Amino acid sequence: MSKRLTYKSAGVNIEAAEGALAEIKRLAKSTYTPQVLKGIGAFGSFFSLDLEGIEEPVLVSSVDGVGTKLKLAFALGRHDTVGEDLVNHCVNDILVHGARPLYFLDYFATDKLEPTVLREVVSGLSRGLKEVGCALAGGETAEMPGFYSPGEYDLAGFIVGIVSKEKIINGQGIKPGDKILGLGSSGLHTNGFSLARKALLEIGGFKLSDRMPELDTTLGEELLKVHRCYFKSIYPLLDRVKVKGMAHITGGGIEGNLVRILPENCVAEIDSSSWEVPPIFDVIQKVGKVGRKEMFKTFNMGIGMILVASGEDVHNLEGALTKAGERVFSIGGIVAGQRKVELSLS
Repeated sequence: MSKRLTYKSAGVNIEAAEGALAEIKRLAKSTYTPQVLKGIGAFGSFFSLDLEGIEEPVLVSSVDGVGTKLKLAFALGRHDTVGEDLVNHCVNDILVHGARPLYFLDYFATDKLEPTVLREVVSGLSRGLKEVGCALAGGETAEMPGFYSPGEYDLAGFIVGIVSKEKIINGQGIKPGDKILGLGSSGLHTNGFSLARKALLEIGGFKLSDRMPELDTTLGEELLKVHRCYFKSIYPLLDRVKVKGMAHITGGGIEGNLVRILPENCVAEIDSSSWEVPPIFDVIQKVGKVGRKEMFKTFNMGIGMILVASGEDVHNLEGALTKAGERVFSIGGIVAGQRKVELSLS
């Protein structure tokens, strides 16, 4: 008699998933705010809005992933940082509009569920969320045998935040004469890893365990540095200093992201010699023989967040951000012209 086919024999182990879920619930619960009404396990998540101090509330949402940085986590067998990367990326994306994060949902999909790996990923998610007071309100764990390569997974995050309508930051008030500040990044953050891996691992032939004279750590540790979150430095200042526009520098670099907040009559002039580019970018450029323009188009090149303020406000803003622990650079200004970013390459 032939053996009966089961879901488990087809590659999906529901029992393993249920076993891992208990730990996931514990980690998620550690992020709960009083507004979370129902925990993980229901068909939907319930979040009660606290609108105290919020006039004409506007919800701000965003979704993103970690990209091929995941390939490094697979290769190094380290999964406790990519969840934090994902949270920080999403938080920064809504922060640029002045929004405070409320709750977060995650999507984790893999070929075969490894409970230890899932726990590590969610530990990073919960760590990042607790830092900004955001709740992990729910998510989806999908086991899809034959769809992903063995030992690999995909990860995505969905965030919802809130801001008063009158306090939305969208760049509309930017005008000629305004100044531009850049905040230092922690490295590549979560963008450009396809090019970085091609240059360093394929063309350069380096191993992730290699130590390079230009870096203060192994190549793998350098590339896995966590995407910096700017919320705790910036958000408390928004009621004290007028910020006209912010841009999170992700895929597309400074030019591709800063232009998104510029009015039609404004040109942003950026002087790339006004900050020191971290060594990892110089290594990628040299080893991969990548053009300077391509580097700035692909990577953040050491600037993870940009803020635009008037000349009168920029001094106070710079001082407050420095006091908050950020590396702050005066990187340019706004002049009259047809909407674009002019980046001088050093």
